[in-house]
Amino acid sequence: MGGMGFIENNKALCMLSVLINTHMLQAAQAQDVGRFFYSSSACVYAADKQTDSDNPGLKESDAYPALPEDGYGWEKLFSERMCRHFREDFGLYTRTARYHNVYGPEGTWNGGREKAPAAISRKVAEAKLSGSNQIEIWGDGEQTRSFMYIDDCVYGSKAIFDSDILEPINLGSSEMVSINQLVDIVEDIAEVKLERQYDLSAPKGVRGRNSDNTMIRKDWAGAEHLSARGLEKTYAWIFDQAAALSPAR
Repeated sequence: MGGMGFIENNKALCMLSVLINTHMLQAAQAQDVGRFFYSSSACVYAADKQTDSDNPGLKESDAYPALPEDGYGWEKLFSERMCRHFREDFGLYTRTARYHNVYGPEGTWNGGREKAPAAISRKVAEAKLSGSNQIEIWGDGEQTRSFMYIDDCVYGSKAIFDSDILEPINLGSSEMVSINQLVDIVEDIAEVKLERQYDLSAPKGVRGRNSDNTMIRKDWAGAEHLSARGLEKTYAWIFDQAAALSPAR
């Protein structure tokens, strides 16, 4: 996993994943593997379509003309094309899903690679454990995203893998929330209210990103909303991890 803090500062490392994907496709072809699933990312979408926090939703066709997230996004888009050409040239059965911000228990929650739901949960948990009444937020908090709970991701990935969908397809919630709204939700779960400190110089990614689920609705009715229960489970798990490391404990 790599959150925006990692992606923006490790472009070369992100690009090196091309080697993993190339070797996996070559091995699958050599071993006559029946099916190949590639987990792509919403970072493949053109940056000029994500400049407004009120994003109407990114359609699959919005990946072209190509202008993806520098480094990570280019790697993901290139690997999507490799999957397509291995299917067309060698007959390898490939399916590709573009994930939109997956979160849940057991995910990366500290160290710089965590995504927003985990980062916010950790910061709220640490503030509660330390007795602090402050939380640092990257950017102005008005940047928007949609977030998908891990259970929905697994279910959707399996459905896409077994489907007849040839082209890359969105897999994510279509409910867009701001980072400030995400903080509100986690604060409610934790039963705490914190003073917000905004770091406008921190990595924050595109201004607005949302999943247009028109195509996937034709084949599968996935989760359309941010899972409050999923956030509750995620926060509870991260609180336990933070508590175990807390000097006060």
